[in-house]
Amino acid sequence: MTEGEPLIRWDWIGSHLDEIGFRLLQHVELTAIAVTVGFIIAFVLSLLILRIPRIEGPVTWVTGTLYTIPSLALFALLIPYTGLTLLSAEIGLVSYTLLILIRNIVRGIRDVPADVIEAATGMGYDNSDRFWRVEVPLATAVIIAGVRVATISTIGLVTVTALIGQGGFGFLILIGIQRFFSTELIVGAVCSVSLAIFADAMLVLLQRRLTPWTRVAG
Repeated sequence: MTEGEPLIRWDWIGSHLDEIGFRLLQHVELTAIAVTVGFIIAFVLSLLILRIPRIEGPVTWVTGTLYTIPSLALFALLIPYTGLTLLSAEIGLVSYTLLILIRNIVRGIRDVPADVIEAATGMGYDNSDRFWRVEVPLATAVIIAGVRVATISTIGLVTVTALIGQGGFGFLILIGIQRFFSTELIVGAVCSVSLAIFADAMLVLLQRRLTPWTRVAG
């Protein structure tokens, strides 16, 4: 940014809407893949933990260790094996979702009241029907709360993947820093934050639709 240059050049934004739109789609794609794959893996691991409680410690230790590794360090460890690719980005992003999702899925299902489970059993539900038709629906609010946290954190982490050739809005932030061009940097940052707020709002609406019994009467 040179002396006398405005902080934001609106003419640049107007002439680069296609670029901003492309980075939006890339950011959403990276986030959606990571959260979806992470949720599938976390759900399977959570089912195993619920069935075999003794594996909870090792699973939590592994996912917790992955969660504590700085993102730049994790991507640096992956590059020699998977290169500067989408796969490297997604392995890192998925890794950071697992601890959050597993904790919420397991907690949500374990917190289903025992009397509700007993009532469902008394109504003739077998273990499978009771799990899918009673326990999972009642745990949905807690599970989606975990998805919200995982989604927001992933949207933030996606910006870091710009350093390995991905990044979505992170690309604009990185290029803005390299060029000392504040407009590009601000657009990338504001769009990233706005996307996180929008995604969280959509997940809140989804939670309310799926769990109408949690609404507080006015």
